[in-house]
Amino acid sequence: MDTSSEYFKGRGAQINPNNKFFTNQYVQEHIEGLDEPFLEATKTQLIATYPKSILSQVDSPDIGFYKSLNPYQGCEHGCIYCYARNAHEYWGYSAGLDFERKILVKYNAPTLLEETFNKKSYKPEVIFLSGNTDCYQPIERKLGLTRSLLEIMLRYKHPVSMISKNVLMLRDLDILTELARLQLISISVTINSLREEVRRKMEPRTATAQARLKLIEQLSKNGIPVHLMVAPIVPGINSDEMPYLIQQAADAGAKWAGYTIVRLNGAIADIFKDWVHKNYPDRADKVLNGIMSCHGGKLNDSEWGRRIRGDGNVAEGIRQLFKMGVKKYMGKDDLPVLRTDIFERPSTGGQLRLF
Repeated sequence: MDTSSEYFKGRGAQINPNNKFFTNQYVQEHIEGLDEPFLEATKTQLIATYPKSILSQVDSPDIGFYKSLNPYQGCEHGCIYCYARNAHEYWGYSAGLDFERKILVKYNAPTLLEETFNKKSYKPEVIFLSGNTDCYQPIERKLGLTRSLLEIMLRYKHPVSMISKNVLMLRDLDILTELARLQLISISVTINSLREEVRRKMEPRTATAQARLKLIEQLSKNGIPVHLMVAPIVPGINSDEMPYLIQQAADAGAKWAGYTIVRLNGAIADIFKDWVHKNYPDRADKVLNGIMSCHGGKLNDSEWGRRIRGDGNVAEGIRQLFKMGVKKYMGKDDLPVLRTDIFERPSTGGQLRLF
């Protein structure tokens, strides 16, 4: 790894690339000739937002059709590959360091969710929390927006599916257990490597893999259905770990698994290339070529079907490793079907209560 002063420890991205929506702006593309550092490792900044609606409709042919809820935009976890980085450009920020240190907070998310549930026209369907950035990222410990949203889900007996890589989720085990008792929740825990040196570089502010395995164990012990998401697989960095990772998750209590192959759309391509050359200089070209071999010779891939699983020999090898691991360690349990038939609007209204 580059240990020079230009490397920002604790951050994934090391640059702030150009925002494609700006005609003119200052960016760091060539550091030669600069007398002073262009970027600084500044602290995380919270930016208050107050949207008028809180649910987003997702209509992707290869990941399904559902509603998603994101209390935060931007993510302190700093995962270098995160597809949500590109969305930060719509807010006038960079997909690089800005994504990790300028977090947009939807402070009115709980109020908007309850208002939505109280509309007579509303019909319940599974809400995905979150479809974009992690709802249990570090700032959630202080703000508690995700817990407030879960309290509302329980009050209205509304189904919710969650995905996270943060053990802060255990703070809300009381609510999650009650939702599971009513068949109203399923949870995915993301792990893409058991090697700590990979995790520190690729996902600098996330929980360790061992902590996430313990999270799976605790959720499973409390009757909460848990799904392992092995994502993303990066050829040449973590692609060899898949069978053992599935075994470890299954031993901890995960009943199902899924995976994705990394794709580097939009600004993420330059961010990732800079990162991989600084962290894996001995195999950077091999890694990038492996990714391109899965996506028709490109880093940027938006083609339905191929964009998530890839194609070609490398992608097929990864697919076979995944199938082998699931067949050997996961069994054949069906994914849980969450209930929508017990949704109800509490007559009291207005107050957030657990029971």
